[in-house]
Amino acid sequence: MIRFLKNRFARSANQSQSLALGSLEFELMEILWSHGESSVRDVVPKLSRPLAYTTVMTTLDRLFKKGLLDRHKSDRAFVYSPQLSRQEWERRRAGNLVAGFLSGPNPSRELLLSCLLEAVGEHDAKLLDELEKKIRSRRKELSRRGQP
Repeated sequence: MIRFLKNRFARSANQSQSLALGSLEFELMEILWSHGESSVRDVVPKLSRPLAYTTVMTTLDRLFKKGLLDRHKSDRAFVYSPQLSRQEWERRRAGNLVAGFLSGPNPSRELLLSCLLEAVGEHDAKLLDELEKKIRSRRKELSRRGQP
């Protein structure tokens, strides 16, 4: 049982790490999200700063190994494409962040909720109203399923 829990937490940590991106990784993902399927040669000129071809190739390979990119061979080069849309990636990142807080001790849960409400309230009162509607809707859904 302990081994199962260790493996589960390790998988969760690895998934969280795979969604965390360094600045170059994020820039490469942005290029692929906006331009679609691309080779290293296609990506290099679109970067904000000059980098060696091999640096870009290594970073794209790292993103592939993290499970964020698909790739296939075209002639002698790999062509990369995002496995997730930017919206899907952001949703997973947010979900992992929230899950991390919720799996922690009670003070972490309270901190998450208070920070979320404060940030949403400062950002947009309408968004706070939307959040309230979503909470009501989710409660109704759970009560229909017979969950508290």
